[in-house]
Amino acid sequence: MKELSLHILDIVQNSLHAGATEIEVTIAENLHENLFSVCITDNGHGIPAKELLNLQDPFFTTKKKKTGLGIPLLKQHAEMAGGNIEIKSEVGKGTTITATFEHNHFDRQPMGNIAGTITGIIRANPETRFIYKHSFNDKEFALDTTEIKTELEDIPINSNEVLRFIQDYIHENLNKLYTK
Repeated sequence: MKELSLHILDIVQNSLHAGATEIEVTIAENLHENLFSVCITDNGHGIPAKELLNLQDPFFTTKKKKTGLGIPLLKQHAEMAGGNIEIKSEVGKGTTITATFEHNHFDRQPMGNIAGTITGIIRANPETRFIYKHSFNDKEFALDTTEIKTELEDIPINSNEVLRFIQDYIHENLNKLYTK
């Protein structure tokens, strides 16, 4: 995975596999503290303590495939960029994965197409509540699919027109975050 947005997609897919009905993706950028963090929280099944210990091992997975590279790769990329990864989970309540990076580190991966990633997640999982928050220094914006669905009434959130609006909304607000 060459972009952070792909790591986010991988973790969100894990959350969905764990039965999550609500997933929050929070990206925080703080230039004053030279910090870039990605936090994904879900209300899925949670991870038992013995599995939690093995979660960062690339040869451990609970799925049918033989390896679970998503979290170990995220950990490696965080550590290469002066950061780390923290995983908290409680069975029956959910999981939180936080990856931190030095914001200006040469080896920090680029964000990639976060608007496309969030929009794609919503397209494929219209029944799941997604909350996306992004902050840059003292500015922040948020998107909550529950709020959007309330406004839409009978229009499906995964209709092309709505998804185009969501993607444009994300792009517009990211531009506002990064301009003075």
